[in-house]
Amino acid sequence: MKKKAAARGATGKVTRGEVEDFLYHEAALLDAWRLDDWLGLLTSDARYFVPSNDRPEADPANTLFTIADDIDRIRGRVTRLKDKSAHAEYPPSRTRRLISNVRVVERNAKELRVESNFAIHRFRRGESIREYVGHYRHLLRVERGRLKIARREAVLDAMELGSMGVVSFIL
Repeated sequence: MKKKAAARGATGKVTRGEVEDFLYHEAALLDAWRLDDWLGLLTSDARYFVPSNDRPEADPANTLFTIADDIDRIRGRVTRLKDKSAHAEYPPSRTRRLISNVRVVERNAKELRVESNFAIHRFRRGESIREYVGHYRHLLRVERGRLKIARREAVLDAMELGSMGVVSFIL
């Protein structure tokens, strides 16, 4: 029995409640525009994807994605978003993320695959409220006893993106 538990590794001890708390914390950091703190939730090899809404299961290596960032591009995106010359986000949008239906769909000794639903309401002066609805696919790892994001996908449910406006913030 001990051998089997040891083989599951650190992820075997992570509960769905802990995963929910982690995702709620991530949402709170993004809503508060604490982007540097959010970067601290990512692994050193993290990836961030927003696939096209017509092919959400496609491979970013051979399909056009709305966003397909490695950790360096994620850091660059955060740097640009915090810059006052980033007119699409200065002053920053106000957002409110609602996370629901959190499920741990797969786990092994090193990683957890987690899915959840989201609704993001985005508020900008002089613009109508924008709503972004979809689901997240997170790949989480335990590093130094803490959950970290190795891969994050925001899959939008919208049939077309034209009415959604600029997607300059982090979904």
